[in-house]
Amino acid sequence: MKHNSRYFLFLFIGCILLVISCKKKLDEAYENPNAPKKVPVETILPSMVGNLIGSSASAGSAYGIAQDGLLIGRYIQYWGTYNMSTTANLGLQYDQMGGTTGASDNLGSVWAAHYFGMGQNLNKMIEWGAEEEKWDFVGAGWALRAWSMMEATNQYNNLILREAFNVDLQTFHYEDQPEIYDSIRVICHRALSYLNRTDGNMGQNFAQGDAYLNGGNLNRWKKFVYGLLTRWFAYQSNKGNYSADSVIKYADLSITSNADNITCKFANTGITGTSNYFGSLRGNINNANTGIRQSAYITNLMNGANAGAFTGVIDPRRGYLLRENINGTFKGVTPGKGNDGLVLADRPRSFAGTGFDTTGYKNPEDGRYIFRNGSEFPIMTASEMQFLKAEAALRKGLAGIAQTAYVNGISLNLDMLTDKYSTNVPAALQMTPAQKAAYLASPAIVPTDASALTMTHIMLQKYIALYGWGVQETWVDMRRFHYTDGYGGQVVYINFQIPGSSSSAATLYVDNGGKLVYRCRMRYNSEYLYNIPSLLAIGAVNAAAAPIADYHTKECWFSKP
Repeated sequence: MKHNSRYFLFLFIGCILLVISCKKKLDEAYENPNAPKKVPVETILPSMVGNLIGSSASAGSAYGIAQDGLLIGRYIQYWGTYNMSTTANLGLQYDQMGGTTGASDNLGSVWAAHYFGMGQNLNKMIEWGAEEEKWDFVGAGWALRAWSMMEATNQYNNLILREAFNVDLQTFHYEDQPEIYDSIRVICHRALSYLNRTDGNMGQNFAQGDAYLNGGNLNRWKKFVYGLLTRWFAYQSNKGNYSADSVIKYADLSITSNADNITCKFANTGITGTSNYFGSLRGNINNANTGIRQSAYITNLMNGANAGAFTGVIDPRRGYLLRENINGTFKGVTPGKGNDGLVLADRPRSFAGTGFDTTGYKNPEDGRYIFRNGSEFPIMTASEMQFLKAEAALRKGLAGIAQTAYVNGISLNLDMLTDKYSTNVPAALQMTPAQKAAYLASPAIVPTDASALTMTHIMLQKYIALYGWGVQETWVDMRRFHYTDGYGGQVVYINFQIPGSSSSAATLYVDNGGKLVYRCRMRYNSEYLYNIPSLLAIGAVNAAAAPIADYHTKECWFSKP
């Protein structure tokens, strides 16, 4: 009996080992797609960079700033739609400063980029990078987390912070912006602490993983983080503890040369996901739903036709940023008015180079500037940092420093355009060194006395320099000045036409109740389906779980005193 018992014991153990061995072979042959799998961190970073602009993946596409920028750009009158449809979430609605309605995910792309596109993927890159002592990947991961959190909170105000990425929860609480802003600052300094390390396995495949943003250049990553801190301090300009000194300090540590501009690059292989979101291949800027045309406001600023700023001076950047009409002149639309007031020959071509009311794209593509398949898409530039410095110096009464930074900001932007964005600009419209010099020598552009420099000068030149790519940052600026605020006795965004402010301007959207737009609602197909109690707590829905119609008019914390 003892021998039989021992035999059966060995047989039992053998069977277990056989089952384990078979299971191991099966697991190796047929991996569980839902099980976590460790991958090289350098293969994660490119897709994280893709989420800055407009990702393209089976898990979700268009996450990033570009898709939301098409609509927010209508709030700030960078452009307006030529399609005057009254269909919900198309046509007039955003030109009239309306918010997203119904079950649409419009204006939810930045939310999706932060929580889904980057989200756990970024967490894993940071976790696995730390395990392998690849501190450059860890620092870059935290830098991207700070960027996405700042973009998200500036667009939506409330975010899920402490409970974010907790897989054991099905509903989440929202934190208000002061706590989120504090977290952004902490994350920025955490990113710098890793980017400054020299031990471990720094430099192993970092350039390979970072091929589409900073090329593995650690100094550029640090300047990017310093730029985020510059924005962080600058965007609190209405607060009692605003620190102009901190803005100037971090601007000086950040990008000071166009060589260090933070831009997204594209492989542009002929596959849509490898090309610029604003290019012809992806078809986003000139279709029936999102067809956009340059606004009268930006056009008048660059034509010298704004009676309150840069009057009488032709901006040599017109041919790069804007499109001429069949008359060869530059005109723009009043958002919400379409072609009203524009005779046929004065209606501007699309950014794709087609006629005013023509959708589609040319082959070969006729886009200019950032509206091309392979064009680099700026995320942060030296020019922007100089304008932030100029604003801070002016607020502190440092006229000389403000003037120098202001001139540098304009000059850097002019140079960026001629160096990188001359493709498809007709020879007659390309900027010459003489035209640049004449523009900067004009007293209407640069006052001969530094003490005459105004906030209007600074913010409107920044408005031009960030045209197209810096939609979200310009919207932060306009909200800081509540669209029509003055500074030093002059309206900052002078002659900007608020919808409904005159007979020539479109009316405000009916849901606004006479108020301006200050935030976007969160992504519908996550928050408004699953997180109703928390939405109720912040006033985004009513007791019946119906969205509050004017929620988009609630001011964000950052722009309040």
